[in-house]
Amino acid sequence: MKLKRTIPALAAVLLLQWGAAAHADAGLRRIETVATFNDAMPTGVAVSGGGRIFVNYPRWGDDVPFTVAEIVNGKAVPYPDAAFNKADPDRPVDTLISVQSVVADGSGRLWILDTGAPAFKPPIRGGAKLVAVDLNTNRIAKIIVLSDDVVLPTTYVNDVRFDLRQGKEGVAYITDSSMSGPGGIIVVDLATGRAFRRLSGDRTTSPDPDFQPVIDGQPLMVRPKGGKPSKFRVASDGIALSADGGTLYYSPLSSRHLYAVPTAELRDRSISDAQLSRQVKDLGLKGASDGLEADDRGRVYAGDYENHRVRMFENGQWTTIAESSEIQWPDTFATGSDGYLYFTANQLDRQPNFHEGADLRRKPYKLLRIPIDGGPVSLK
Repeated sequence: MKLKRTIPALAAVLLLQWGAAAHADAGLRRIETVATFNDAMPTGVAVSGGGRIFVNYPRWGDDVPFTVAEIVNGKAVPYPDAAFNKADPDRPVDTLISVQSVVADGSGRLWILDTGAPAFKPPIRGGAKLVAVDLNTNRIAKIIVLSDDVVLPTTYVNDVRFDLRQGKEGVAYITDSSMSGPGGIIVVDLATGRAFRRLSGDRTTSPDPDFQPVIDGQPLMVRPKGGKPSKFRVASDGIALSADGGTLYYSPLSSRHLYAVPTAELRDRSISDAQLSRQVKDLGLKGASDGLEADDRGRVYAGDYENHRVRMFENGQWTTIAESSEIQWPDTFATGSDGYLYFTANQLDRQPNFHEGADLRRKPYKLLRIPIDGGPVSLK
């Protein structure tokens, strides 16, 4: 019995020792605060080629008057306007329901990934969609509704990357971060809107059954008020595209592994999922991360939410490039053309559902950045 009680503490010690070794071989970059948020909790961030900054707020339980915003003079302003941000379940195609990610594509557009699933409920039919906004006119340029055969009742579309070099108008790769069904990667043809699932339920897009995150010395578990604790199990989440577009990197939220798959095979529907799975490479342990990002120098970036760090993968090695107590759950990353890596720190692990109904988040939430001497992957 005594041994069982010491397992969480032992796990924490081992994680700290592993983290210290990983941290020792890299110089830390300075951390700058770009914006702070005293209302709803943000997740995603995007930086346009012209330096405009956008964030989003999923409707998870906070009061969210608008789910996408542009940061203007340090203030979040609804984008593209307040009307489109007013969720209407009766008009799911024409309004934003609950946005999880925003991405600038380098071609003058901001792409918005709407989960259509407020509070992680089953997606509203027609609500899960990609929306492109023309940054020159701030008007909607395209809406792609994701079909029912790719958006399952358990689907939670999470993060997205684009490659405009493929096909007539390009492709999008979206992670399904389901908490109760199969994870997977959704491939979308941006010209036709046709989409299909890949690696659905594969072990690499599924939560690691042995994964137990430890943050600030405490195991992170779902602890509902008056309910029984359970493991925090989230499927494929973070995603990044290599500089040449040939490799897609991804990772389940409930895992410490980084996986890579050739994008040509991912797009080739003549290759079965079983065959595709054999093409996936396990690139080893990176730490437990939420979002991923890549730059034009071939490097991959990830958070380490257990240890309040940002890490960089280069030449087969991970190094820690930022560490601070203010990096409380590094969520989504975006590379800017100004040589900075932007990311949100939103205290996701302090939400009430992890603490028996007690909200331990301490505002403000933050948008941070660190210098990386690299730029965004060219998509065109």
